[in-house]
Amino acid sequence: MDSPATSNTEVLAAIRSELREHADPVRAAGAQAYMRSSLPSLGVRVPEVRRIAKNAAAAAPFRSGEELRATVLDLWRHSEVREERYAAIDLTANRMVSRDLHMLPVYEEIIRTGAWWDFVDGISGRIFGLLQAHREEMTAVLHAWSADEDFWFRRASIIAQLKAAAATDTGLLAAVIEPNLGDGEFFVRKAIGWALREYAKTSPDWVAAFVAKHSAVISPLSRREALRRLNGRAAGR
Repeated sequence: MDSPATSNTEVLAAIRSELREHADPVRAAGAQAYMRSSLPSLGVRVPEVRRIAKNAAAAAPFRSGEELRATVLDLWRHSEVREERYAAIDLTANRMVSRDLHMLPVYEEIIRTGAWWDFVDGISGRIFGLLQAHREEMTAVLHAWSADEDFWFRRASIIAQLKAAAATDTGLLAAVIEPNLGDGEFFVRKAIGWALREYAKTSPDWVAAFVAKHSAVISPLSRREALRRLNGRAAGR
């Protein structure tokens, strides 16, 4: 029996070291207050975190998807600052795992244990990548997430196609939004409006019709966000 993959210690060490070298205590205090997090922040900007993670992986390339997953989970589970968790998510952008369904449990752990919008939103593009590669399996997953008792999974199901544009599966989009239209949770309502607003860039008529169809149950927040780009269309009046 094969032994479990071990983490890439070079990548971990480089990320942790570089993040601390770029710490900004003044910005860190504001970032931690903004995120309302008990997990400390170093004050490193998101683009800089992304650059650090990318460079670390380039300097000590992963030998397998298994090693990458082990490294991501190691960094995520043992993070001492918020930016380490951002870097863990950034590592999942590696092409080696972009279509790998074995990444799904990693993303599920990030959603469940991260339980905040920056982490959930940070993996939305990865979920879409899996949906493109494994349409049948991931459609079932997103249907299940849309009814999960954990509202962060419901949010994740709604924003999974955020950047899909013309590739959006409108049947799936409607199916994950509809069970959540009456949800009182702010982050769910915001996600509904955000997802519809983004798709309105591609198909404003579909979004206008969807909002009109569900006008009796869609929240004012979701409605306002969904129709923001439609400027005077009948459904927005």
